[in-house]
Amino acid sequence: MSRRWGSGLVAALAVMATACGGSNQAAPPEPDPSTSSTPAPPYDASLPPARAVLSLVPHEATTLSLTDFDEVRAQYGAEPGDAGFWKEAVRHSPLLSTGLLRPYGDRLQGFGPDDVAWEARYAGGGSDGWVLALRPGTDMAAVRRAVAAGIGPLAGATVDAADHLVTSARLDPSDPGWTDLADLVGPRAEATYVARGCLAGDTGDQRLQPLRAYAVSFGQGLATAYLGGGRDDLFARMRLGATLPAFAADYTHGAADPSSGRIGFTMTDPVDAAQQALRGRLPFAVCAE
Repeated sequence: MSRRWGSGLVAALAVMATACGGSNQAAPPEPDPSTSSTPAPPYDASLPPARAVLSLVPHEATTLSLTDFDEVRAQYGAEPGDAGFWKEAVRHSPLLSTGLLRPYGDRLQGFGPDDVAWEARYAGGGSDGWVLALRPGTDMAAVRRAVAAGIGPLAGATVDAADHLVTSARLDPSDPGWTDLADLVGPRAEATYVARGCLAGDTGDQRLQPLRAYAVSFGQGLATAYLGGGRDDLFARMRLGATLPAFAADYTHGAADPSSGRIGFTMTDPVDAAQQALRGRLPFAVCAE
């Protein structure tokens, strides 16, 4: 089973290439005066997964990670159930999760871990939880039986058979969700990480603008950070990790596009690059002093 790599954003931004670096703990998000109390819109399965899930994430959560297993399979030309897929994906792909249901596969009947199209996890603000999107054709009655039987993390979960969703908890009808961050989330990717607030770290005496949230998408050998448009600090942020060996080893050939608020990198080690996001080691997302 071979991996297919693309050139995407880095090729588009190559005229602005430079190198980059890492960071550490998350700072609490600053209050957002524009936050609306309007309830989240209904889930829309036609949207890219990382955008669709925003209506299912409690507003109080501070981080969101989504792994699109169908998109990862597409990079290998694999189908659900293909032997060797998980071994290759865990070794070579930028997974933010290795599959919530995989440890319980032998206890599931009528469906299995390979029926999960994508998986999202959110945390922080006392709102830890997850969302599973199941592939079309999955036996949702079998899913309900597994939930009723309390198998692993499915104990107490909520099943939405119409949308092929399983959630750890039902979102309060009045909760606005995370749809206020929709503009930060890019197109479909193998994995997407989104966080409210910024990260504590060294600004290197650079003049940075405040950062209320950021997103990073991972796919086809590229990592793309979305910080929002209208910023004049993207090049400074792109260069912040140049002296941080761990980050600079994984994220190379940085390219910034101020018009869209994006910073693109080539990943030399997609597995570790994704883990650096989970560990809060992203220097381009540090808080302004």
